[in-house]
Amino acid sequence: MIADVYIELKEGVADPEGESTKKALKLLGFDNVKSVSSIKVFRIELSAESREKAEEEIKQMCEKLLANPVIQRYRINWIS
Repeated sequence: MIADVYIELKEGVADPEGESTKKALKLLGFDNVKSVSSIKVFRIELSAESREKAEEEIKQMCEKLLANPVIQRYRINWIS
């Protein structure tokens, strides 16, 4: 099974990388840009007995390593 795990900052948390990118885009003449947010994506391939067990395992990965639950949230998108 393959899943993409998206890690993004929670609402209200400063995103300096997104802000820097927004400023650079505006300097390049892209005046219609309202906001830019940075998001990490991890593609994880694993073998599991069922989709439910795989999803539980990925949730544990997110909570233990991939995401900081204080400032980040995650979502899982199954590829196959």
